[in-house]
Amino acid sequence: MDTFHRRTGTLPAEVTGFVGRWRELAEVSGLLERARLVSIVGPGGVGKTRLALHVASKSAGRFPEGVFFVELSGLRDPDLLPHTVATALGLPEQTSGDALDALLDYLRKRTGLLLILDTCEHMLDSCAMLTDLMLHEAPNVTVLATSRQPLDVPGEHCRSIAPLPVPEGGGQPGSGDALELFAQRAAAVVAGFEITEGNRELVTTLCRRLDGMPLAIELATVRLRALPLERLAKLLEERFKLTGTRRTAMSRHQTLRTAIDWSHELCTPGERLLWARLSVFAGTFDVAAVEEVCSGGELPDEDVLDALIGLVDKSVLLREDGGGDRYRMLDTLREYGAERLAMAGGQEEVRRRHVARYLGLVQDFDTHFHEDGQLAAYLALFAQHADLRAALEYACDLPGSDRDAAVLATRSWGYWQISGLLTEGRYWLTKVLDRFPGECAERAGMLTVRAYLATFQSDPRSAAGDVREAVPMAEALGETKTAGRALVYEHLVLTFTGRFEEAAEVSLRARERLEAVDDQMALAKLDCQDGHLYHLQGKADLAIDYCARGLQRFPEGSKECWIRGYLLYVSSVAHYRNADFAASAEAASAALRCKSALSDSIGIAYCLETFLFLAVEYGAYPRAAWLLGATEPLWELAGSRFSGTAQMDELHRAAETATREALGDERYEQLRVMGAEALLPQVVEAAISGSEDLPSVPRQRRTGRGGDPLTRRELEVARLVAEGLSNREIADQLVISKRTVGAHVEHILSKLGVSSRLQVAAMLPPAMPDDTDEPEPDSAPIKVIPISRTRPEMPRRETGP
Repeated sequence: MDTFHRRTGTLPAEVTGFVGRWRELAEVSGLLERARLVSIVGPGGVGKTRLALHVASKSAGRFPEGVFFVELSGLRDPDLLPHTVATALGLPEQTSGDALDALLDYLRKRTGLLLILDTCEHMLDSCAMLTDLMLHEAPNVTVLATSRQPLDVPGEHCRSIAPLPVPEGGGQPGSGDALELFAQRAAAVVAGFEITEGNRELVTTLCRRLDGMPLAIELATVRLRALPLERLAKLLEERFKLTGTRRTAMSRHQTLRTAIDWSHELCTPGERLLWARLSVFAGTFDVAAVEEVCSGGELPDEDVLDALIGLVDKSVLLREDGGGDRYRMLDTLREYGAERLAMAGGQEEVRRRHVARYLGLVQDFDTHFHEDGQLAAYLALFAQHADLRAALEYACDLPGSDRDAAVLATRSWGYWQISGLLTEGRYWLTKVLDRFPGECAERAGMLTVRAYLATFQSDPRSAAGDVREAVPMAEALGETKTAGRALVYEHLVLTFTGRFEEAAEVSLRARERLEAVDDQMALAKLDCQDGHLYHLQGKADLAIDYCARGLQRFPEGSKECWIRGYLLYVSSVAHYRNADFAASAEAASAALRCKSALSDSIGIAYCLETFLFLAVEYGAYPRAAWLLGATEPLWELAGSRFSGTAQMDELHRAAETATREALGDERYEQLRVMGAEALLPQVVEAAISGSEDLPSVPRQRRTGRGGDPLTRRELEVARLVAEGLSNREIADQLVISKRTVGAHVEHILSKLGVSSRLQVAAMLPPAMPDDTDEPEPDSAPIKVIPISRTRPEMPRRETGP
């Protein structure tokens, strides 16, 4: 049974030993050396994903730009396939073009990348079309697919995976056979279990009866907790006899189905019911989610936890990271549960409860968006993205749930923005809008949010069209808050497109409506936008005043990161315009802490540009060249620098020219490449600390969003990991739970793009004095960056408008 922590985009870590498959491993690895599309094909439960991930981990060194894992089992809508792949690659959605075009344009520029498309069979045609396009358009991209059927794409090399071999006549268990898997998994269930001369024949017979299917074997070994081996073998033999099928005629599908049936029948009635109801979850879930969605009727609230524990004991459910408080179900077992739920006739009710849960989470996130818990709430919602998507799908399909779909799509606006999932947000809003053709509050709200997302994707025409419809509709309906927010987004469109006088007029109209309903969050956003408007006009003092006003809307010591981060960024560039470089560095440091805490790569790019301008002003040209390189991959992902704002791009080009002239082409290029190759956590750390050491490492094997910055706590844990401490020792030293340490370690490995704790030390930036004593990034005290002790006398360049 797969025991990977499976997260889209991340190459999951193996938490149980890889058994056998050495021939298949060598053959698939060999195919990857000479073919650009390799498909691992076989029945459910045979271990396709496990083999693909093991091959990828062994072959990663051949792909300088990384290995990316795209889990498709929870995706039901083929239209979202390109978007899902783009998200796994870590592409922020700052452009409004077609997701497929944006994906292909990005992949064309890669120099060597492996993409794993896992579980393609339920959307075979879409996966085949996308893969065919990638092969033709992106010559340096290799695809490794897992599927129950071949993709049937020209150039595809298939490797069919059979069940594990079983020795004939009770022979010695060899490397890679079913007995080795049985022995390893049985030892995890019964301490000290091993295959001996006395039990080898019995184990061999049992594995042969299970046809060597890995999932079937693992489901069977779980029963050793309660049954001796002899009794287990006898019950299994009886079970297969009850199928009425001769062993020699039984297909592998029947074998697996029979093994799952047997596991199902060994469950209590409550466990069976919970198994069926849990099939509505697309991703991982915690106990609270299970109780909220799956309890009721024949499974009362007080029985849910016992049933959950029973399913974990029987390996129907897996704990994430080997002992956390989140659980998941393998695809094959989820499919089985869904069949049972449909047969029992309770699918619609459970799906409604699933929708209700995620509707509540989204509404709560929106209501408290600007409060101190913003970061934790966002991360919790992001961890459940697959189920947020599933809830939207269910709401669109369930009779009478159109309004729930509208609320889910609309009130997720902050989530779409922070996560960078702008294309997906617009997709759902557009899909649900079709259900509300007339004038109504739902339509006005969806148009307003869609305009907001379109603006950030540099699609002013679409945004303006939505606003023109939304504002009069909202005002006619008395939806003053919606009208005010729509005007805020119109103001943003006008500012980005340089229509400053019109933007100032719209700002007055927006303020009147937002103040009438005391919408402080929207007013803070408008303060930030007005500050940006005045900064672009060269009115730095007004820009600083508006940003200060916006920051005052938050309580003292607020840990809100999203809006405050941009208010601080605009303050930093306005102070720079005023030649107040100390204040500029102070604001840029605080802004960068906010944006790095949210892993907002575009926001990080904006903040780094301020440090670039300051480096040039202080004559720190090596640092400036390094920063120019560090921003390059971030802007490349964004699609355009500064969202295409001409005035800011002019500042960037002037800094670039001055730096190249000061250093000369050869030294400039050397430092620029160093910055481009540095990992994002190192870039953020160096920018905030002001260290004179400019970190550079060879491009690491990336696993999804491996450039995400480490938080202060993660950096603290990472340094203890690098010292060789165990999770328990780290937990004792930091006075936190072992479970929390385990979660931090998983995030650290993912962000650094490594698979082993031993590799962590080499990836960490040098420790700063008292570094581990500093608070979390969103609450840390502001620190002025000492770019240089003295500033050389040099004329200031007038590059602004």
